[in-house]
Amino acid sequence: MGTPTDRRAVLHVVTDPRRRGSQAFAHDLDAALRERGRASSIVALAGTGEMDIPILGPGRLHPRTLRALRRRAAGVGLVIAHGSTTLDACGIALAGAGTPFVYVNIGDPRHWARDALRRARVGLMLRRAAAIASVSPMGRDLLLRTYRLAPERVRAIPNGRRPERFLPPNESDRAKARAELGLPAEATVLAVVGALAGEKRVALAIEAFGLLAGAEPATGTGDLSDRQALGHRLLVAGEGPERPALEALAERRVPGRVTFTGNLADPGPVYRAADMLVLSSTSEGVPGVLVEAGLSAIPAAATDVGFVRDVVVDGVTGALADVGPDPGDPQALLAAIRRVLSDRDAMGRAARARCLERHAMETVVDAWIALLDERSR
Repeated sequence: MGTPTDRRAVLHVVTDPRRRGSQAFAHDLDAALRERGRASSIVALAGTGEMDIPILGPGRLHPRTLRALRRRAAGVGLVIAHGSTTLDACGIALAGAGTPFVYVNIGDPRHWARDALRRARVGLMLRRAAAIASVSPMGRDLLLRTYRLAPERVRAIPNGRRPERFLPPNESDRAKARAELGLPAEATVLAVVGALAGEKRVALAIEAFGLLAGAEPATGTGDLSDRQALGHRLLVAGEGPERPALEALAERRVPGRVTFTGNLADPGPVYRAADMLVLSSTSEGVPGVLVEAGLSAIPAAATDVGFVRDVVVDGVTGALADVGPDPGDPQALLAAIRRVLSDRDAMGRAARARCLERHAMETVVDAWIALLDERSR
């Protein structure tokens, strides 16, 4: 039972089955590996969510969960732990089991190094991994410097998405998506996609949008295009604990201008409906929503945090805003939004070209297969 039945088989582990960045990537990587003829499966440690992924146990680090993980890992040659609590779960459950694991680091690794004790604990778990894959070259450098890991054990493999699922919309696509979402056909639509939780700082996006909408001219005259003069709308796609407070803020600041969709099984209509994406987070890795929007030729105004620069090249594929700490400066984000709207089409084309070059799933899978083949020898 402790000997893998297929040394080339892979088990992906995610924290829960919610449709969030690391889970979506793990799901797509699992499917892509199977398409390449490699045995691959995926499980979640615990929780509930929108994705159809088997659950191992009642809690992320519950003893039953860890035992189930160890049993599932016994039948494969390698486990891939996708972010967050999966590092601790695999580091504990697979100790002495004979099945190695690769850890996918999706965020800024300095977040775990705020005190010496925590840094030492995380460093111990990282050293238990057979290899570490960071979604960004910057993240790889930070891992090496912060935890003094052996360089040959850490590599950068980008976040990826399937380009065929995120195509630039034509006018018919856009009109249909806006009708489905209840948006005016001729408005300028800004979109926020993500969890409605504190670290995403969606309130900042609403405040910046309020400043933008408040500056609209009453007619089609002025500096804005005729289309913009017809009105701006903000589309917020996602769910989370802050939704009631955010809905109340939107009603106070810009009544009737903000649409909340909740979680969507398919984010495609959001990108097809949008003119641009707004990302206002306090911290990020390489957000999948930026890749999805970029492939859809949707440029972004984003806070300059984490590894956002891997996707948003300031003034080329979008605009970056230095908004400072919580609650942030809506004027800085507003300036970035206006820069994107002033050159939206050119930035959208550049965003798609960059994402096709760096984040297309086929290229990312090639890098993963090279790593997996090394580990299965």
